[in-house]
Amino acid sequence: MLSRQALRSIRAAAPQRTLARTPVRSYAAAATQDVKPPVAVYGLDGTYATALYTAAVKSSSLDPTARALSALNDLCTKDTRLVSILSTPTLSEGDKSAIVAELQKNLGGASSNETVKNFLATLAENNRLGILHGVCEKFGQIISASRGEVEMVVTSAQQLDSKTLSRLETAVSKSKYVGAGKKLKVTNQVNPDIVGGLVVEIGDRTIDLSVSSKIAKMNKLLTDTL
Repeated sequence: MLSRQALRSIRAAAPQRTLARTPVRSYAAAATQDVKPPVAVYGLDGTYATALYTAAVKSSSLDPTARALSALNDLCTKDTRLVSILSTPTLSEGDKSAIVAELQKNLGGASSNETVKNFLATLAENNRLGILHGVCEKFGQIISASRGEVEMVVTSAQQLDSKTLSRLETAVSKSKYVGAGKKLKVTNQVNPDIVGGLVVEIGDRTIDLSVSSKIAKMNKLLTDTL
């Protein structure tokens, strides 16, 4: 999406402007006041995600902020070149302004959300655009927890059809892994390295039913025996 050439074109076409100064300490300070996220997320991206959640709750903009972060997450997932550009350590102020403007443009109606605008400006000002994808993912975890959702990630060697995913969702929904009143949120990830079978992650639990895991166990058994 944002190649070097695109950045130069954006900067040439638009007048230079400085990013709004919203220091990260204002987000961090907000995170310590009153509002407590329903789940703890860690790392630098977790710190920003927690602070953003707090700011969104305090400004009564949680739903539009969640939609905007979901859109940004999809954008980062689909565009690996974008993630690479965001992580470039030599971005100039003009580059960062152009990137933030382009990101906001891709948010459509959510581009007017002041909480998100300040968040992106803060990342840019603090040279943290490279953690945008991680922040989006951690923010998604917080939102899921606030909605009473339990995330289940099913990793398979090939994309699973909707019928198979539905059967898995029905089976797991009735298990001890999902608490009463909780809603299961199912995501299918593809990883050819597992060869076959499934790896199911529910919250902090992992059920490894992959062929690669079975092969590894068999190899260890043979090695220990011999």
